Amino acid sequence: MSMYFEEITRETLYIALEIINSNPDYNRLENGNVSRTIDDMEIEFLNPQSTSVFIKLDDTYIGILDYLMENPKDHFPWLGLLIIHNDYQGYGFGLQAFQLYENEMIKRGVQIVRIGVIKDNIRAHSFWKALGFTFLKIKHWKNNIEIFCYEKNLLD
Repeated sequence: MSMYFEEITRETLYIALEIINSNPDYNRLENGNVSRTIDDMEIEFLNPQSTSVFIKLDDTYIGILDYLMENPKDHFPWLGLLIIHNDYQGYGFGLQAFQLYENEMIKRGVQIVRIGVIKDNIRAHSFWKALGFTFLKIKHWKNNIEIFCYEKNLLD
């Protein structure tokens, strides 16, 4: 099976909505609602600041990856979202997708990548720590949500 990234477009936003809404617990943590709208997807994934791609396994859309090559606040690349459709969780696809992203960043000469994890997203904290991310600081995000910032040196 081959994993690769495919750009999210206006025509494929409905697929992004399906993937995001398959994760109601994450949606509740992020914005207080169990589901999102197509308008939310357009704002989040069709903006000029970030790169938004589907994670595909052969011809199947299994997740979404969204990242900034350079955050204007600290000038580091930030991985903003890695989410796998609920039906495909537990098979190691999140790890595989991160490794694909990590290899792409290394090819681009990136040394350090940062992420933000919502305080109450316990599974995500464990996932990122297991991948070698180390705690950096706590920031506050929209609606005063606490975000734990982590970073990973890709060349270690």
